[in-house]
Amino acid sequence: MAIKTFPASTIIISVYKDTEALGLILDSLTNQTYPVDQIIVSEDGNSKEMETFVASYTQRLNNILHLSQSDDGWRKNRALNRAIVASKGEYLIFIDGDCIPYPQFIEEHLKLQEPNSVLCGRRSEPGAYFSALLRTRKISSKEFTQRYIINFFALKQDHIRHYDDGLYFGAGSFLFSLIRGSNKKENHIVGCNFSCYKSDLLRINGFDEDFTMPTTGEDTDIERRMRLLGIKMKSCRNAANVIHLDHKKIFNPNISEETLKLMQLKKDLFFCKNGVDSHTS
Repeated sequence: MAIKTFPASTIIISVYKDTEALGLILDSLTNQTYPVDQIIVSEDGNSKEMETFVASYTQRLNNILHLSQSDDGWRKNRALNRAIVASKGEYLIFIDGDCIPYPQFIEEHLKLQEPNSVLCGRRSEPGAYFSALLRTRKISSKEFTQRYIINFFALKQDHIRHYDDGLYFGAGSFLFSLIRGSNKKENHIVGCNFSCYKSDLLRINGFDEDFTMPTTGEDTDIERRMRLLGIKMKSCRNAANVIHLDHKKIFNPNISEETLKLMQLKKDLFFCKNGVDSHTS
């Protein structure tokens, strides 16, 4: 039987000041079932603490790159576009800086990847108690995933959100195929866990930097423009999982309304004007 080869991969981690969570992510990436070729820490800011922290990992991870920019409001999309330009991988995986990958995370994204497709992942969200255990390293992310079903009642008591999305079955398993085949809902991009070929992102000119407020611009708008080109949305739920650490939710309906209005103004455009090509000259 021929051994399946994977495309060279880059994981892009969007961060802002939370070095504690980033440490958990980087530790997970050093213990994956299949290694990622390049790690980019994409900082929407220029914290000295973040610079020093990432530098402390360079001896353990010789494939890590830290990109920063001036801390001038919410400019996550600009940071992501700069990371796309700097990426060496043919295949790009995106996560947020408060989301710890499962040990099989990279391998599962690469197993399921296809050209002209986006893999849409999900996340479980443990409450304050289990998030504190993870942050203080009283349990490792590997222990969390291994005892996930055993800890069902404790996690429910901790007010976990999206428990089902934390169940791991694996891309080749019968259960994964059954769930994927029975799911009639449309798949959608969640910005904290998705992947695609770099070439497909370049076809839409990457992230639209006209979005200068959170929500919409880093996921919904990307999905909308990719769909206009016929790029398919496929699920990697229950295969490529992440643990989203608990933090105070800041949802502003006014911001959401403004970003959706902006997207509506661009509804027929797949190639954004203020995108990745502004960083390639």
